[in-house]
This record gives sequence, structure tokens and C-alpha cells, in this order.
Amino acid sequence: MNPRMLRILFVLAAAAIFTGGCAQEKYDIVIGGGTVIDGTGSAGYAADIGIREGRIAAIGKFRASQAGRWIDAAGKIVAPGFIDIHTHGDRGILHEEGRKAQNYVMQGVTTIVTGNCGNGTFKVAEYFALLEEQGSGINIAHLVGHGTVRGEVMRSADRAPTNEEMQQMRSLVDAAMKEGAAGLSSGLFYAPGSFAETGEVVELAKVVREHNGIYTSHIRDESNYTTGLKASIAEAIEVGEKAGVPVQISHIKGLGKPVWGMAEEVCGIIEAAQARGVKVYADQYPYNASGTGLVSATIPRWVQAEGKTSERLKDPKLLPRIRKETAENIERRGGPETLVISSFRRNPEWEGKNLLEISEIMGKNPVDTAIEMVLMGGAGVVSFNMSEEDIDYFMRKPWVMTGSDGDVVLRGQGMPHPRSYGAFPRKIRTYAIEKKIISVEQAIRSATGLPADMLGFKDRGLIREGYAADVVVFHPESIRDAATYTQPHQYSEGIECVLINGVFAVDAGSFTGALAGKPLRRDK
Repeated sequence: MNPRMLRILFVLAAAAIFTGGCAQEKYDIVIGGGTVIDGTGSAGYAADIGIREGRIAAIGKFRASQAGRWIDAAGKIVAPGFIDIHTHGDRGILHEEGRKAQNYVMQGVTTIVTGNCGNGTFKVAEYFALLEEQGSGINIAHLVGHGTVRGEVMRSADRAPTNEEMQQMRSLVDAAMKEGAAGLSSGLFYAPGSFAETGEVVELAKVVREHNGIYTSHIRDESNYTTGLKASIAEAIEVGEKAGVPVQISHIKGLGKPVWGMAEEVCGIIEAAQARGVKVYADQYPYNASGTGLVSATIPRWVQAEGKTSERLKDPKLLPRIRKETAENIERRGGPETLVISSFRRNPEWEGKNLLEISEIMGKNPVDTAIEMVLMGGAGVVSFNMSEEDIDYFMRKPWVMTGSDGDVVLRGQGMPHPRSYGAFPRKIRTYAIEKKIISVEQAIRSATGLPADMLGFKDRGLIREGYAADVVVFHPESIRDAATYTQPHQYSEGIECVLINGVFAVDAGSFTGALAGKPLRRDK
């Protein structure tokens, strides 16, 4: 062999050694030098993430030359995109600006679940088609609502369904599941769901089982309004156990002083069911205040039956009873000073004031003020009613997921609960890094791998090869929620990058406005 040929072979051999014997793989994006916390709860590890065509193509060690774009994640955490298992973003996501879901994306959230607390539309194909047509800044899974279905068939009737009505409801749920719903949600605390007996919900959950779906519940009573907290937890488990579906307790809490300190007993009920083989999960938001409607927080359910709320509130014969029970409900929540108005279309100037302050402005007592505001069209309220000890106890449980219970909101409109802007960074900053109630790995698992498992996702919720490139990169030193109860319209901080289906939704800390999300139909 001549010397020139020998030199060529030598160069080729050296190149083969340098590159591992083959051409280097190329990736659209490489997130390099970060600490990967993969969503399983395992400890973080150093690795680079190669992304190609919207998927995680490889996890390993790569060169900058292999990347169409290299993201330097040194000193930062790389995690799966957060999945908000419990939102009320159904309407907000359809708004021209709301569709960008900026308040969620800036938290690192890449998927939201809509249709909670019994309110999800049963017209799932129509809902998903609209999302696909207009575009969405975030992925969306959806639950068909028991309350919506019941309202369609029975309006606000406070009675059991007839056989014909039951079949109509079953058919609506079946159609919704065939169109891609992830499961059935109930809001048994709210009318009209509150008028349903347990057996009715079991029958509808059995339809969900046929489609491998889940059952989620805003339980009948988170306090001592009616059946009580423990009995209501047991009822949700009963539905799942009899129907044969996984159960999710929505925004688990002890609402009000009468049930503070019951967290251990509540968890005991859940864990006993788990030991029997029932799949039971819960979601939780990391705040000591809840958010709901003024009518739901204060006005007795029987007043709302048959859609005659206004009529009954004006009936002088009924008012003594209504006032008495409304006063009890206000006290149960901690008193009028703990009920802060978050939205009131009739008079936006009252937003941010509590019920006691507004009663002084109106020159009425708090009970009559609440009744008058309901008659004026109703209001949203933030209610301070939980103990930190209970919040901590629930959060430590490995079956508790993170959910905001928030909404897709537009910056500057109303006085929403700060959870819509800050739930996920707050849990990591306050409860994992500062208070050390849980580890950062558990905080991330509760927002990624755990809800993905609950929903039956096979390609999201983990940093794993072949999975969708829903990824968040954040700095552990700077991640934090900025939204407060008095200044809620503040985006979270410390989120460096967010990829949704491989597209930058947040790039170098700035929101891009990309509409890279899509409806996620349950994998059957």
C-alpha cells in the first residue's frame, strides 16, 4: 500500500475514534449542562437532553456541534413540563388573548386539565375542534362534568333521575368519553351536583370505566356543612371502588376551624382504600385560602334548587331561615373578614375588599350584604380557611399532586386568587426549598410523573427518550411566585425556558406567545 493511502486510512481511523465510530447525531435543540430531575421522584443527575421533531430523542452527553441550538442549563434544573391536574381554564383558554395561557406557561406549566368540579362540557369534540382551530399556548386534557350533564338532562331538579333521565346522562358521558375526555368530574358541593345521590354518580362512573377513564370529585363537604369531611372523602372512594375507576380528591383540604387537624384521619381513610386496591389520588394547591363563588360559600343549597335562588332570597317567609343558615356558613368560613371579593362585575371597585368592609359601605350586616350581592349577580371570593399544619401534612403524601384550582386569566382583570399565577413555583420555593416540607424531587414528581400516571399519559410527565418534549428549565435560586392576594397579576420568576411539544413558549425568561399546545385525548 502506498504511503498516501496509509495516511488517508490513519486519518479516517482517528476520526472514527474521535466520533465513536459513526457520524454524530444531530438535534434541533440540546439542553446541556443541567441537573435533570426526571419526574419519577428519583434524585437529580447530570445529563444533556437532545430534542428532535418535538420529542426527547436522547439523554446523554453531547457536543455543541450536535445542536441546532444549544441551551446552557449549567446550575439549573431541567424537569418535565408541569401538568396542572386541576384548573378552571375552560372559558379563559378560548379567549383571544387567554389562549396563550401566559399565567400558566410562566410557571412552567405545559398541560392543564379543564372541566373540573362537575363543570366540564360534554361537547368534547366541539371543544377540542375549537382549540385546534384557534390554537393554544398549552396542552389541554378535559373532563366531562357531572353537573353539566345533570343540568342538561334535569336542569336544577332536587330529586333522583328517572330511568329515562339516567340513560340520557349515561349516553352523554359515553359520547364525551368517545370524543376524548379523560374522565368524569363531579362537584357534589355545588348545585346541581349536590342534589345527586351517590348511586347516580357511581352509574356514570361505570360508563367512564368502559373507556379507561378517571373520576375526580370536589367532594360533597370539605367542612361540616352537610355530610362532613370524612364521610365525603369516603363517598368519593365509594364511587371509585364500586365503579372500578381511579379516584382523585380535588383540592384536598380541611375547610374551616371545625375540621382543622383532621388531616391524619382523612389520609387514613384514603390509605385504607389504597390498601384494598383502590387507586386514590388527591390534588392540592399550596395556599391557605380557597376560591369559589359567594353564592356557593354562603347561601344554603336548598335555596338554589330548581333555579329559584332569587325568588327564595326575596321570600319574607323563608328569609329568617336563610339568614340563619347563611350566618352559619359565613362563620364556618372564618367570619366575614376572611371572605375577600375577587370579582364583582356589578361594582369592580369592591374587588379586593372583604365582606365585612363591604357591609360597612352598604350599611348592612354581613349576612344581608351577602344576600344582596348574590341578588346583584353574584361575586367570586377568596376565603382564608385552612391551617398550615394540614397543608403540610397533606403535601407530604406521595399520592398528592399539585393543582392550582386556578383559571386562565388576563393580566389586570379582577382580583383573582394568586394561585393562577404562582402555584407551581410557590410549592417548589416555599415548601421544598425553604420549609423543606418535601424534597425538590417530590415537588416535581407531584407536578409531572404523578399526574401523568393518574391521567394515563404514556408519553408525557417524565424526562425519557421518546417522550414529548414538554420541558421546563428553572434556576433553583431564583424560582418563586410573585403573585400575592393584594397584587395577584404578577408572573412567576426564575423560569428560564419552557418547551411545549418541542417549541419555545418561554425563551431565556421571556414569554414567546407560541401556540404550540394541543388537545390531549386520553390514550385508550
